[in-house]
Amino acid sequence: MQPVLTASTVDFRLHPSLAAVTLPLLEWPLSSLRLMNDARWPWLILVPRVAGMRDLIDLNAQQQAMLWSEIARGSQALRAVCRPHKLNVAALGNVVAQLHVHVIARYETDPAWPAPVWGHGIAVPYSDVAIAALKLDLEAALASL
Repeated sequence: MQPVLTASTVDFRLHPSLAAVTLPLLEWPLSSLRLMNDARWPWLILVPRVAGMRDLIDLNAQQQAMLWSEIARGSQALRAVCRPHKLNVAALGNVVAQLHVHVIARYETDPAWPAPVWGHGIAVPYSDVAIAALKLDLEAALASL
């Protein structure tokens, strides 16, 4: 897939709040794929590299289609690696307005089930070993899609 490049992708900057709580995984044609640094939940964040976007409908039609494709791909990889009971996909933006999409693996045994994960307790950062293992597993799952 070719990157979706526009003038606004050149001006893109990742919001500092997202940079502070996520770890880089991959760069896709439209989005930066990141991992939320909270080991309680396998949690991907997709951030379209288009400056000034707040809502899904702010993207043009081609970018919207590409984002949905990337969300599906990330969701499939997360499901294959983590085998969750349910995948939650959301683009809220109430705290960080920059458009970003959460893909969260949820389990009936997780600490917040069945409530949302936002605001539940204190994040538990991944160890370096756990991050490396999860990255390898996700990259292998993505390569097989």
